[in-house]
Amino acid sequence: MPREITYREALREGLDEELAFDDNVVIIGEEVAEYNGAYKVTEGLWKKWGDKRIIDAPISEAGFIGMGIGASMLGIRPVMELMFFSFAYVAFDQMMNNAATCRYMSGGLIHVPIVVRGPANGGTNVGATHSHTPENIFANMPGLKVVSPSDGYDAKGLIKSAIRDNDPVYFMESTVLYGEKCEVPSNDELEDGELVIPLGKAKVKREGADISLIAHGRAVVTSLEAAQILEEKHSIHAEVLDLRSIRPLDEQAILDTVRKTHRAVYIEENKPFCGVGAQISSMIMEQAFDDLDAPVLRITSADAPAFYSPPIEELQLPTAEEIAERALSIC
Repeated sequence: MPREITYREALREGLDEELAFDDNVVIIGEEVAEYNGAYKVTEGLWKKWGDKRIIDAPISEAGFIGMGIGASMLGIRPVMELMFFSFAYVAFDQMMNNAATCRYMSGGLIHVPIVVRGPANGGTNVGATHSHTPENIFANMPGLKVVSPSDGYDAKGLIKSAIRDNDPVYFMESTVLYGEKCEVPSNDELEDGELVIPLGKAKVKREGADISLIAHGRAVVTSLEAAQILEEKHSIHAEVLDLRSIRPLDEQAILDTVRKTHRAVYIEENKPFCGVGAQISSMIMEQAFDDLDAPVLRITSADAPAFYSPPIEELQLPTAEEIAERALSIC
């Protein structure tokens, strides 16, 4: 039978394999070593690799992210864990102003092969200051790469590519997905001996001919549920495209699915104003307008800080029922 492991286990496998692959790979973050990580992604790695490869950092994102960026300029490949991506704002100057522009301003002489990873999601009732989804903010900056895997298979394959990349990669996960299982083949089952997914390559997670549901991160899971509803209740066959990588962006895959179904909905847990969906919608309208049979729809979280109350926060994020209903309106 195919092997099933959790999202966090897949991430851990990817990290472990890269620690073995390259002696310059190190993991740095709050509680990543002796405590096994706030979300247990790095569980067991400190005991296996020791203090010089798995390093606990003080509670100062500005300090340890800045240190990691400096180390990456000298040939180290740091993987920096943020307990929440909301805390990236504390290190905003380092992450946006320094990491993103160093290679350009040095004429290509200095690379910044750093990965900053951690959860970037709402829906866990931890309040507005711990529930940001800033993928659109970081994707806006040339020089940065932004990745958002929706399942364990992609999480493992993409984290390995991110670590090997010579540019800064901001790897945005979801605490809600950490315990979710999916099929992730072991290296023994693979022809090449390892699972590596190139950055900038989207994937069709469900084939369909009537409408395209395009998403990233956990919204892909919700979109797949919506596609099931559309098929069972309305005999509408929705195609679900997972971006996987927001920057670089697989524009061709987006245009291909739109030209196939002639209808598109972009779903994200980000806010609507200047969100990822705004960029995708604009691109579709500019490059595939004549292929559309209906306007592009966008489904996002409510345009407000994350609600703390569990039942209200559930209403703030896109649901499968909402996606199905909105999609039905343009079919």
